[in-house]
Amino acid sequence: MISNPIPWPNGAKCAACLTFDMDADSLIHLEHPEDGYKRVSGLSMLRYGPTIAVPRIVDTYKQLGIRQTFYVPAWCIETYPHAIEAMLSGGNEVGHHGYLHENPVSKTKDEEAYWLDRGIDTIVKATGKRPRGWRAPLYNFSNHSIDLLVERGFTYDASLMGHDIPYMIESRSGKGRLVELPSHWGLDDWPQYVHTMDLNYLMPLRAPHAGLQAFIEEFEASYKYGGLWVPVLHPFATGRLARWDAMAQFLEKVLTRGDVWFAPMEDIAAHVNSLVKAGTWTPMRDTIPQYAEPVRVGGPA
Repeated sequence: MISNPIPWPNGAKCAACLTFDMDADSLIHLEHPEDGYKRVSGLSMLRYGPTIAVPRIVDTYKQLGIRQTFYVPAWCIETYPHAIEAMLSGGNEVGHHGYLHENPVSKTKDEEAYWLDRGIDTIVKATGKRPRGWRAPLYNFSNHSIDLLVERGFTYDASLMGHDIPYMIESRSGKGRLVELPSHWGLDDWPQYVHTMDLNYLMPLRAPHAGLQAFIEEFEASYKYGGLWVPVLHPFATGRLARWDAMAQFLEKVLTRGDVWFAPMEDIAAHVNSLVKAGTWTPMRDTIPQYAEPVRVGGPA
């Protein structure tokens, strides 16, 4: 079902990375700039992520012997340094996820560049190195994003949904290209676990193992066909006690198979680039943005 399967390291059948977007309470401050600070209950739910869930998640990774990737808005890095220290203590990657989870599509190119640069500076200060990867807040990759990322030396993006395996996205302007490490909404935990009036997202909550089942079935298909399994998770949601307990049990079982490559996203992107450079595998290529101008359908003359 994958016509051009990618050779994974050491004969692994698939690659996997649990990506956590640690948005914390940036979401409430962005959604309610005038009174977000007053919404005590909603704030407590989202602050659970950096204070309780992230140390729990990192401890599980250490026990399982894996390193993974966290995408963190720069404001959250500044506000919750202890959470970033926990991530780094486990050797995990910290990727760029905006400054206050702002929407790049709604910004001008200069505005998007400003927040991108401010986030890079924050990540360098907190981690000692420039970020390799970016995930657009709420997948909002703009028509300017690829050029801005290429100009700043990023090697990969994790915002798009165009394949089941890594592929290359090339700038329409000709400035360069990035490795795209795709996911999709079926691997996002918001539809499974998030219910919040403050963010106007009211979904019927699933029991931990019921919500996990969607991720399991996606994983088994990736394992069967050689795909890339990239859940898009949030510490305040999947990091809750019963939900993370269910996920940890599943990860432990998967690791006993011995033929699944769990790696940070920057390592997966580096593997893709090494294959392309060596000429041993040719990925799909997609020009970004897909259209140079608006698509308009006129009525009859």
